[in-house]
Amino acid sequence: MISRRRFLKTVLAASAVFQFGTAGAFAAPNPDRTLNLYNIHTEESLDICYYSAGRYDYEALDRINYLLRCHYTNKVKTIAVGVLDLLSEISSRIAPGERLRIISGYRSPEYNEYLRDMGRHVASHSYHMRGLAIDFAVDGIGTKKIAGVAKSFDSGGVGLYPEFVHIDVGPVRYW
Repeated sequence: MISRRRFLKTVLAASAVFQFGTAGAFAAPNPDRTLNLYNIHTEESLDICYYSAGRYDYEALDRINYLLRCHYTNKVKTIAVGVLDLLSEISSRIAPGERLRIISGYRSPEYNEYLRDMGRHVASHSYHMRGLAIDFAVDGIGTKKIAGVAKSFDSGGVGLYPEFVHIDVGPVRYW
């Protein structure tokens, strides 16, 4: 059974979708939404349907949140369903059913600061720390192609890097 606290966190995360304008990004009204994920840092994987028959599966969302936790601190944070929906839609367009390699989901403030101290170019107020961003790659598919599909949704930030693509549900912007 889902706790009241977890339910409220999930509802708040879902509201971020509408706040940042991604609600209309998906054409089909109620398709199943699935993700096949592999966390490169923890070597954990998960192939899961988290939305079906017009409803989110909160247990599945909890499992996704756990897989996308900060590997540095082991802290779990609710990932906005808008990010998950966008990731699912990108996946279905470029590589249906293929495994997505997760580079970064939730990033704790401690880990974010550690990366900054190491000279990595991460934002001091990263959307990762708010559960609003994911960095990922797909084996055998170039990051330029992935970023192009992500940009086609016009639903938030898309960052193109040599090894991965960043997506978030913040303002529309590209780098």
